[in-house]
Amino acid sequence: MTEPIERDDVTGRPTTGHAWDGIKELNTPLPSWWLYVFYATIVFSIGYWVIYPAWPSLTGYTPGLLGTTARGQLSDQMAAAARMRGPWIEKISRQTTEQVAADPALLAYSIAGGRAIFAGNCAPCHGAGGQGAPGIPVLADDEWLWGGDIVNIERSLRYGIRGTHPDARRSEMPRFVVDELLTPAQAADVGAHVVSLAGESDDADAAARGAAIFTEQCAVCHGDTGNGDMELGAPDLTDKIWLYGGASANIIAQISKPRHGVMPAWEGRLDDASLKMLSIYVHSLGGGQ
Repeated sequence: MTEPIERDDVTGRPTTGHAWDGIKELNTPLPSWWLYVFYATIVFSIGYWVIYPAWPSLTGYTPGLLGTTARGQLSDQMAAAARMRGPWIEKISRQTTEQVAADPALLAYSIAGGRAIFAGNCAPCHGAGGQGAPGIPVLADDEWLWGGDIVNIERSLRYGIRGTHPDARRSEMPRFVVDELLTPAQAADVGAHVVSLAGESDDADAAARGAAIFTEQCAVCHGDTGNGDMELGAPDLTDKIWLYGGASANIIAQISKPRHGVMPAWEGRLDDASLKMLSIYVHSLGGGQ
């Protein structure tokens, strides 16, 4: 004989027979819709385990009936993107960088592609907008050590500056004081003259003494008037743009024991079409010639 079901006096719902400190536990079943959704998720999870990779093991995992992986999906997406870019890349590869820049459609495509390449490879040093940093050239002005036309930009990118590539651009200023080509006092005089070339000298006597030394030791690369020589990578000393600082102390330090930056060769790291697009993008930053 079954015992009668006890019901709560207030709600009329059946109780479980459990009570704590006079509080009775109601026997309230879950809503049917909630149970159906719960059962559906169980069925779905079983199907998911069967179809997709799921269970790890000591040597791998269960691949699932479909064998789908995030890595595989990424590979498919990359392959689809490569097929989409294929016609454009082929056109760029067949032509010189100057010819690509002369084609409005290819120019727009190259600038967009070059921007992405620049962000991933060049921005960590030169900045997102090519603004440069102390010791790293600005790419968005009109002053170039090796020339700012597309041909020269591409050559610098392909072969690098003072790197290991056999065709890398190379220029090194002598260590005038360290190698005892000049005394510290003479280096200070030359520094005063160099500052005067940019119209900022405050020591006329030192600048006058330094002018003679400059003509003898420095003019062969920088020119008699200090305007530089792009063929040699010798910077213009009259434009008030300084790679390592324009204060007298910075200039004297560079004369005494110069620093020389290095840029890697991107040939071999980037394919031919990418190098052309990157060259066009750098030229478009605003400082192209």
